[in-house]
Amino acid sequence: MIRLHVTAEGQTEQAFVKKVLAPHLAKSTVFADARCVLTSKDKRTAKEYRGGLLHYQKAKNDILTWLKEDGNPECRFTTMFDLYALPDDFPGYQEALRQADPYKRCEILEEALYQNIGDHRFIPYIQLHEFEALILADPQKLDWEYMEHDNPIKNLLQMVGAQNPELINDGWETAPSKRIIKEIPEYDKVSSGVLVTAKIGLPVLRRRCRHFHEWVSRIEKLGETT
Repeated sequence: MIRLHVTAEGQTEQAFVKKVLAPHLAKSTVFADARCVLTSKDKRTAKEYRGGLLHYQKAKNDILTWLKEDGNPECRFTTMFDLYALPDDFPGYQEALRQADPYKRCEILEEALYQNIGDHRFIPYIQLHEFEALILADPQKLDWEYMEHDNPIKNLLQMVGAQNPELINDGWETAPSKRIIKEIPEYDKVSSGVLVTAKIGLPVLRRRCRHFHEWVSRIEKLGETT
């Protein structure tokens, strides 16, 4: 079997991997777990603080530590980082910034990240543009958490229409999460985001979100090597 370790940007991505992605991957004999990026550590108490991607070097150190902790050949490692608000010290950042096509940006960043980590077991993934793009694959499912919000949900449905939710831009006021919060101010990413994506289901998420689908397909196929 293949064990897949996912370094997640935050608690929402971590919970998504554990509750939505891992049960699906297990059918392909790929057993996934996840932890958030280590941001700081209290040396006196050895307490760790995890979550958030403010500086690339912290993420790199955490990934490299996990690679050393589990050197088994059947292990693979991946990431779930948002393209939105990616730190400017990220490998390939300036080159990616010059690209108009968001998919090309992700391609450059992922290849630069792979080269920077330097381990063949590592599979980089950057979410276009952030986790909430997955929710916008079917905003109607927000009604599972936010009843009596018919008009705000209708507004989101009209806003998305038939467009690719991965291409909804990364502006400070127009990113997917900002659009959801504008309509549903009480939206809580950690508690609601994972439940809503679970209700949407992986088939719809993969059909609407091309880059996400490519990542899931790649890590599914790891089970074929067993």
